[in-house]
Amino acid sequence: MENWHNLSIDESLRQLAVQSTGLTEDEVGKRRLEYGANELETKKNISRLLIFLNQFKSPLIYVLAVAAIVSFVIGHSTDAFVILGILILNAAIGFFQETQAEKSMNALLELASPKAKVRRDNKLAIKPARELVPGDIIHLEAGDKVPADARLIEAANLKANESALTGESMPVEKNTRTIAGEAVIADQLNMTFLGTAITGGRATALVVKTGMSTEMGQIARGLQEVKPEPTPLQKNVGQLSRYLMILFLGATALLLVAGLIKGMNWTEIFLVTIAAAVSAIPEGLPAVLTVVLSIGMRAMAKRNAIVRKLLAVETLGSATVICSDKTGTLTMNQMTVRQLFDGNSFIQVTGEGYNPKGQFMKDNQPLSVEEKEKVNLLLKIGALCNDARLMSHNGQPGIIGDPTDGALVVAAEKAGIAKEALEKEYPRIDEIPFESEKQYHVTLHNHNGKAIACMKGAAEKVLQFSKFRQEGDKTVPIQPDDLQGITAAANRMAQEALRVIALAYLDLPPGTGELPDDFLQRGLIFAGLVGMEDPPREEAKTAVKHCKEAGIKVVMITGDNKVTAESIARQLELPPGKAVTGAELSRMTDEELHEEVENISVFARIEPLHKLRIVNAFKSRGHVVAMTGDGVNDAPALKAADIGIAMGITGTDVAKEASNMVLADDNFASVVAAVDEGRAIFNRLRNVIFYMLSTNIGELMVLILSVLFLGQSPLMAVQILWVNLATDTAGDIPLGFEPKVGDELKKPPRRPGTGLIYPGLLLRTLFIAVLIGIGSFLLFRWAEPRMRLEAAETMTFCALNTFVWFIAFSARSDEHSVFKIGFFKNKILVLSIAFVALLQVAIVYTPFLQTAFHTAPIRLMDWGIIIGAGLALFLLEETRKHFFPRLFSWGKW
Repeated sequence: MENWHNLSIDESLRQLAVQSTGLTEDEVGKRRLEYGANELETKKNISRLLIFLNQFKSPLIYVLAVAAIVSFVIGHSTDAFVILGILILNAAIGFFQETQAEKSMNALLELASPKAKVRRDNKLAIKPARELVPGDIIHLEAGDKVPADARLIEAANLKANESALTGESMPVEKNTRTIAGEAVIADQLNMTFLGTAITGGRATALVVKTGMSTEMGQIARGLQEVKPEPTPLQKNVGQLSRYLMILFLGATALLLVAGLIKGMNWTEIFLVTIAAAVSAIPEGLPAVLTVVLSIGMRAMAKRNAIVRKLLAVETLGSATVICSDKTGTLTMNQMTVRQLFDGNSFIQVTGEGYNPKGQFMKDNQPLSVEEKEKVNLLLKIGALCNDARLMSHNGQPGIIGDPTDGALVVAAEKAGIAKEALEKEYPRIDEIPFESEKQYHVTLHNHNGKAIACMKGAAEKVLQFSKFRQEGDKTVPIQPDDLQGITAAANRMAQEALRVIALAYLDLPPGTGELPDDFLQRGLIFAGLVGMEDPPREEAKTAVKHCKEAGIKVVMITGDNKVTAESIARQLELPPGKAVTGAELSRMTDEELHEEVENISVFARIEPLHKLRIVNAFKSRGHVVAMTGDGVNDAPALKAADIGIAMGITGTDVAKEASNMVLADDNFASVVAAVDEGRAIFNRLRNVIFYMLSTNIGELMVLILSVLFLGQSPLMAVQILWVNLATDTAGDIPLGFEPKVGDELKKPPRRPGTGLIYPGLLLRTLFIAVLIGIGSFLLFRWAEPRMRLEAAETMTFCALNTFVWFIAFSARSDEHSVFKIGFFKNKILVLSIAFVALLQVAIVYTPFLQTAFHTAPIRLMDWGIIIGAGLALFLLEETRKHFFPRLFSWGKW
């Protein structure tokens, strides 16, 4: 095993046979075959056979198997085989549900998988981290999670948090120097390691180890996979299942005692009781809800909201405040330079997006030679103090890097200044990377032996350090009138909703190799202002409107100045409220912020650590807060928020790790879409619970009423099991595919603590269950003296299934009629019910199935009575929705 920290950069490159331009795709393919995927081995997935066998791991299933054996022993072999067949069918359905849920989760994990910036074929590209191989050259920036063990080739003020490996919480400063002899991980300063986080600076590194060969991989070999803690929703459902099990076991015990008292055959009542217990107890409820959740999460992923933690799905419906970044979330994040200010006059810049074609005009006239020189100086500073790169994707111009940096590079290209050529002429030798707290970026360059420092940042920050300005060939001190004029120019740009960046430079003594500590105190030379536009997203305007309807307050948080922020807020029609700057926020106590926060709709010039105070202030007022973020310093606020939302495109790996949800498109509309889908998912879960409980209680009720009052079971054991199987097939999962009603965002946020089960749901469940139970009992009571017992049982058997099918349609909404939302809109539900209805007809009229299920052919008139009864129940519930839609809404929100 190589001690890579002992090798120089050149030796490391030679050892892995790679050039500084990176590997070719052919070489990558060969190395992937040799080294495998860059991922840690986890506990192997359970085999499909074991998943199937696990469906039989239930005390109720064991009891039912015993019942099948008893049936076989007493000569009821047909019953025994049917019971076993239904057991296998039930296991097959459970197997399908679990494997589908697993596939959904794996697909979501794939969407949320980490990415890496890698240089291949001398081009920078973003690839899944699992595709890295030894020899790849990667680029690291603040906020990135290191994707593999790597030897540093270039490093600028690089700091890494290696607490995951060393336990040391303080960031470690990294460099590229060769280290002699043995060194523990904490002392290998020229290496970065998989799973650690870059907290500052940037670097280029050579991947030397991947997957299980990494230091993290060596640790992983000795660890067992930790089982994730169940979410509150999963705990509540599990608890509900236990309560229902006790309730239904008591009811089935009552059924058994009543049957024995009424003198029923002990084997018959034993089998009926066991079948009733298996059918009534919703032991599969947690699994069904997991499947419904996974279906909903896939729908959210299609709308660019990737859920990392199930808690987000539970909480989304309760969100009352969304604190959103402006740039890229509420706006397009496709910055375009529109204006320049050279200290004296404004210059307009034409062109759109990242297409490097455009002109520079002053008063609609081309620039003079002198004006061009001043503009070129401004553009060169912007291109040098910059980490973005132009790229082309499918023939369309684009960038890799920060959109603000990208806009500056594009503007320079419009003037014929190519960044790559400029960097060769002015190679970078040192820098102070951009950090949100500092609000500026400084780079040091060598040019023919001379040293020049370039700065870009917020106008007030750059002006704070600027003491001079350029006037012709001379450098003159900035006078108060000059400062007033520059400030007025910045305000004018901001009022036009332009983001304002200031640029400055400083010539340093020849031979300067790094930025001096007193660099900022020497007085920079102000070069000018750049005004760039990032227009609001049209879909964000619609989303803000939807939030108002949904009772959700949208608060904008931005690093831009107050004037620009207020202009964008007006265009987006944010809720009325005042704008507060980061400086004003810093002067507020927590108590003052608690009192004022309800009246604030815009936070401008905000630093990441301010976000934590904003989150806590809203939470102290009883709000459920969703917070967006992308930077490494946003992590505390994302963790503190009830729903932390990271940006998928611009977001750092650290931010994504701290979040509950990742936006694949960085679009505010996707946040609102996630709330919409989250509410719909919660509604579907409630619909499934209502359907399962009302039909199960209804089945149990008809059995108890018939045994108590008639001394006769209306159903045979195999019929009860079939009703349960048909119920699961017809409604449980199909209801999970129910399309949204469309009014999810017109309802108020759900109060925190309001769970799946609420008083109105219980009342509606009992109402429908009683109708099913009494309706089936009365039908059996009517049929029993008028026809053979087997025919009466068949009629009740068919009636109970018919009730279940009609209730599946009514379960689609507790307020809206099926005729309003569309009878055939849930095609999966319609097809499922049609399928089980055909099977039901086959059971009644096919001879060998008649024997198996103890059925007898029934007349067309009998079917008319059955369908009429089911239709009456269905129409009663649909009429209730029309006239009293909120009758069962008590405690819903």
